[in-house]
Amino acid sequence: MPKPYVKLPTSRFIKVECRKCKNIQTIFNKASTKVTCLKCGELLAEPTGGIVRVKGRIVSILS
Repeated sequence: MPKPYVKLPTSRFIKVECRKCKNIQTIFNKASTKVTCLKCGELLAEPTGGIVRVKGRIVSILS
């Protein structure tokens, strides 16, 4: 079986629920800046140089 020419992406979008106001927001799992809730301003994720450290609750992983 031949190797594929294009490598599949390792990054995903994830749905995160804010612990403070229960707002569900879609974020990128390799974000390079801090991600805050759009309703209350609570920190949802912070960058680590690779995959973000999620502070909220992960609801689902989108492919």
